[in-house]
Amino acid sequence: MARTLRLPHVSSLAVRDLINLASGDNFDGVAAQIRNLRGCTSPVNLTGFTETQHATGGERLRYYSSSQEPTGRLLTPCGNRRSTRCPACSRLYAADTYHLIRAGLSGGKNVSETVRSHPRVFVTLTAPSFGRVHNRTTTSTGTPRRCACGTHHPEDAPELGTPLNPKTYDYTGAVLWNAHAGELWGRFTTYLRRELALHLGLTQKAFNASVRLSFAKVAEYQKRGLVHFHAVIRFDGPDGHTSPPPAWATVDALKTTVPSAARRARLALSTDATGEREIAWGDMTDVREIKALGDGELTDQAVASYVAKYATKSAEGTGTVDRTLMCRLCNGRGHTKAPDRGFAPCESCEGTGQSEPIKNLSVHRHVRQMIRTAWNLGHLPELAHLKLWKWAHMLGFRGHFSSKSRAYSTTLGALRDVRRAWRIAQAEHARTRAGHSTPAEETTLVVSHWSYIGSGYRPGEEFLAAQTRHEIALARDHADRAKTEGEPWQ
Repeated sequence: MARTLRLPHVSSLAVRDLINLASGDNFDGVAAQIRNLRGCTSPVNLTGFTETQHATGGERLRYYSSSQEPTGRLLTPCGNRRSTRCPACSRLYAADTYHLIRAGLSGGKNVSETVRSHPRVFVTLTAPSFGRVHNRTTTSTGTPRRCACGTHHPEDAPELGTPLNPKTYDYTGAVLWNAHAGELWGRFTTYLRRELALHLGLTQKAFNASVRLSFAKVAEYQKRGLVHFHAVIRFDGPDGHTSPPPAWATVDALKTTVPSAARRARLALSTDATGEREIAWGDMTDVREIKALGDGELTDQAVASYVAKYATKSAEGTGTVDRTLMCRLCNGRGHTKAPDRGFAPCESCEGTGQSEPIKNLSVHRHVRQMIRTAWNLGHLPELAHLKLWKWAHMLGFRGHFSSKSRAYSTTLGALRDVRRAWRIAQAEHARTRAGHSTPAEETTLVVSHWSYIGSGYRPGEEFLAAQTRHEIALARDHADRAKTEGEPWQ
């Protein structure tokens, strides 16, 4: 084991740790271990072992232990889908989402290639208005219009999406709409099937027996802090993507019925604190046909790229924070159980239930008010089931950012399994080339034991991880420039 240098003249802990790493015998191994993570910002640290044995004789065939690593621990990617948390892992998530969406449009990944001939549309459903906001609109010719406040806002103006009159803006309605957006989407899909059956002159039972409706959607935040949904909706035959839909299941039928289904989808909400409210979609519903090919058209690749882009986004685009504001000790309740079975104010948050005071957040006042509204609504007894204090940093939205119907395409889990199988095959191929035999799976037994010990890097390792991220970014920029300029990239 390398001797640890004290280095009292170096004030930075990270620099001291890096010097100690560099002076050790395993520096190259540490650097290689970190490079293998491809720039993950907060890897999972594990200790333990995996042993492969003969199922009958118990003979050890392979053995791996975290003690074999230069740092004495196994580092694995965090897998976070948010680009603000881990750009490296979010890029992998976006790539998987792209292939999932693209397979449902063009085939592949165990999806029939004939699916590209099925009628499909790209739908955008938006939230209603809860008050006039600063915006940046254009005429039909693309000429910028003045905002209602009388000025022309630049694209990066911080006031875009904020209320013209915060005093009259319906913050309660906005937060409740976000909280029920996922449920409203479910109601929309139900009414879409009913509207299609009515439009085609079929009973609901006959429609369901003749055709299947498949979809994949992604949520995106608008500047005003409200989510809207982009969705791929596709007609399939009764057996899913492997069977063609009937001739009467057309794109025109979807274009006709999607707006009417959006108008009919409603949720009634009534509480003593908020009164009677109706949760519904906004007037802006867009339905466009997806073409397999064509310049200037909405193609398979364009839609898949668009959906994958927003699959790694969250509410940060509205200026909010990317972390929960709920105190972990008391779960946002502001109190904990006392020894006498009563309740006592939480010592961690001093009874507020907040991990950090909302008033101290470095956010725009519009975002702060949405967060505060979500927090307060979440503590109303009749709305406690929504747990809005947990989702206050998401401005009340509690749904999944991307989801799909069962028969639309492959799954993210299946894509990860393929990647894992490829890595295992590569390892077995390397063993074969080294002259080791590879027993059949049914004759082996794998015994593993792993323990979680933390997340992240040591201070010195963070320097190496930052260097890896920098090199990857440079390589990506170089590749993008070469692609744009038409130069070969090796």
